[in-house]
Amino acid sequence: MGATILVVDDEESIRTSLAGILEDEGYATQCAVDGVEALELAKKELPDLVLLDIWMPRLDGMDTLKKLKELYPDLAVVMMSGHGTIETAVRSTKMGAYDFIEKPLSLEKVIVTVANVLSMRRLREENDSLRGLVLQDHEMVGTSPLLKQLREEIALVAPSNASVLITGENGTGKELVARAIHYHSPRRDNPFMEINCAAIPEELIESELFGHERGAFTGAVAQKKGKFELADGGTMFLDEIGDMSLKTQAKVLRVLQERKFERVGGTRTLEVDVRIVAATNKVLDEEIRAGNFREDLFYRLNVVSLKVPPLRERSADIPALIAHFLQMFSRREGRQQKMMVPEAVAHMKQYDWPGNVRELKNIIERLVIMAAGQTISVSQLPDYIAGGEEARGLGGGRLDSVLERNSLREAREEFEKEFIIQKLEEHDWNISKTAESIELERSNLHRKIKSYGIDLKK
Repeated sequence: MGATILVVDDEESIRTSLAGILEDEGYATQCAVDGVEALELAKKELPDLVLLDIWMPRLDGMDTLKKLKELYPDLAVVMMSGHGTIETAVRSTKMGAYDFIEKPLSLEKVIVTVANVLSMRRLREENDSLRGLVLQDHEMVGTSPLLKQLREEIALVAPSNASVLITGENGTGKELVARAIHYHSPRRDNPFMEINCAAIPEELIESELFGHERGAFTGAVAQKKGKFELADGGTMFLDEIGDMSLKTQAKVLRVLQERKFERVGGTRTLEVDVRIVAATNKVLDEEIRAGNFREDLFYRLNVVSLKVPPLRERSADIPALIAHFLQMFSRREGRQQKMMVPEAVAHMKQYDWPGNVRELKNIIERLVIMAAGQTISVSQLPDYIAGGEEARGLGGGRLDSVLERNSLREAREEFEKEFIIQKLEEHDWNISKTAESIELERSNLHRKIKSYGIDLKK
């Protein structure tokens, strides 16, 4: 069924001609003689678009527009007038009208305008839908006391502009916390930019952060805006900041203090309004004592500190995480959603998860792709999770002793090797793209590729 268009005009000839041409284009139409009738029709069945005349009896177009936007803020409205002025057009646009068409009407222009408005509406709806899926995929899943406390801390700090330092082991979900801070802040409609300080070579990270001018260095064939400039008005997430060089730390400190920087090779000072959220799995106090991290930068970043608990300390959240990832990856792969039997879930809860949520996520992704059938049983779990009683009883700090058994260690390594090969194939053997897709630092992925003897294809 085509979109529904409400034509509001006190002239019958215009209502008739517009309704006829729009119906010929495949749209459904409704007609109203004035603003009062238009509001009544909209209340009964909300149209996709309103073509609204300005000069009408009882309730004119401008007042009708005001009431429509108050009742239905997302409703698309195009104004029409034979006595229009630039002032009237500007005023109606400020009140929320999409466009302004002058009379006598050009039917071709009406058709083009209607098509453009409905196309923009579809794009907005698709964007909202995709944004909802992104938020769902980055949702912090679980109801454990530790996660509840973390959510409460995020709710307190998000509305402010304070810098935040997020700490926690690898794979605990520090990026999710950073995104939650952004999405619950007044900056939510502005950019969220992220950069992994450990994944970018020392000689390139300044260009990534601050941009560069043409000719600033070999290969700089054009001017490039950096992450800070692109994040203006939004949030800048500096992941693994403990791996940032002292030279770059000094420049980041200046941005925090003065909100100013220069592009690499440039002389013009740029001002930005960016909130900094940083994360690290290192103990920065120790890095400061070792001379690897600036103390003044630490205090600037550590206005608010949030610690993300490891998965082994919130194992009650594992069933919910399993269900969440099964749904997410089944949707991504275009497959019917798989389920995991309770016994398999129990085995997953008993494992200590040294790789935390990231490890769990990667295992579920592989199971969605590789496990036969719609139900995942214990036998389909990796051997180091579904093994004998000793292998299953990994709680209480027994993980290290169990993993020393060669069979379990080899099973885990084989599982990881096959998973890495599969992801490399999906991304045409591009290490950077693969590392990003499995949320692993590029250097760590390269090290694993080398240790497993994986032959990189060209």
